[in-house]
Amino acid sequence: MNDTAKGDGPARRAGRHFLQIPGPTNVPDRILRAMDMPTIDHRGPAFQALGREVLTGVRAIFRTTGPVVIYPASGTGAWEAALVNTLSPGDRVLMFETGHFATLWRELATRLGLEVEFVPGDWRSGVDTAALADRLRADGGQRIRAVCAVHNETSTGVTTNIAALRHAIDGVGHPALLMVDTISSLGSIDYRHDDWRVDVTVAGSQKGLMLPPGLSFNAIGPKALAASSSARMPRSYWDWAAMLGPNASGFFPYTPATNLLYGLREAIAMLDEEGLDAVFARHARHAEATRAAVDAWGLEILARNPTERSNALTAVMMPDGHDADALRATILTGWDMSLGQGLGRLKGRIFRIGHLGDFNDLALLGALAGIEMGLARAGVPHRQGGVRAAMDRLQTA
Repeated sequence: MNDTAKGDGPARRAGRHFLQIPGPTNVPDRILRAMDMPTIDHRGPAFQALGREVLTGVRAIFRTTGPVVIYPASGTGAWEAALVNTLSPGDRVLMFETGHFATLWRELATRLGLEVEFVPGDWRSGVDTAALADRLRADGGQRIRAVCAVHNETSTGVTTNIAALRHAIDGVGHPALLMVDTISSLGSIDYRHDDWRVDVTVAGSQKGLMLPPGLSFNAIGPKALAASSSARMPRSYWDWAAMLGPNASGFFPYTPATNLLYGLREAIAMLDEEGLDAVFARHARHAEATRAAVDAWGLEILARNPTERSNALTAVMMPDGHDADALRATILTGWDMSLGQGLGRLKGRIFRIGHLGDFNDLALLGALAGIEMGLARAGVPHRQGGVRAAMDRLQTA
């Protein structure tokens, strides 16, 4: 083919695409290689060894000694599994409007026939612990059967203090189950299923676990397991009992996502080699550097309370009269980098910088450089020096 002959498709871009959305995250080469395996018999001894290894190893990531059920599903499936295994039709559930994903979980619960009390929020704050205590204290008949909260709201970059929620529930002596969505926090932000006495933890594979989408998880506490024996919500595919029986010997009741389980085994090994505390410290450093860059640019972080700002992503508000999606398009076209869009009521008003998963200092600085160049090219009012501020923070952290 001569130099002028070109196809109809877009020109090739050199280098790797910068995927800076807050999940799915970049899949490390180690995990990609681990998944590059031939299909095996999911009823045979080789799979049994794999099943036992991942079902045991994943408990350390949740910091639990109890069972963790693994579904071939997105996080939405794990939401549903948490509800249908523990509740009955018409049960009352207390939920909090912390953002888009909390709202979607509420909608799912409503469609399942649960009575949802949804505490309004401003999408800039986490769960109000005082409001939780007030609602439970007012529930004299103890009709509220479960409290559902999103640990790290991916749409807003706001993190809720789960230990404080448990303290509030215990403080009023309410028996409600505590269910927590950790889809964008597990493996990125400190989380303790057992220590915080969470009854059901929901998670997904495609963020801090560094895998492609396709696996979801329920970590099950003893109180939730007991509730499942009397729960009357219809369930079949999501039934914990159907999973826990075969899981005891390393198997699954239906065809599992075998190659993703190979990847999960590698992800568990990588997190163990780095050490969870070091993983969380790395994410905290990158979050601090990102926030330093945003401050230097003169832009506003969506999370209102500094103590609730996420270590997995940062949501940045656009100046009035400027569209976040236009900025994202400029950056994608100019520097081959994807940023997270604003969801729901935040569409066009924010962009989200993902800084989670298999990520290091130089990757972060490259991402921030792309944003700073994009702000200039798109004509968004800002100050220069965000990358320099991030560098200074990383060097002194």
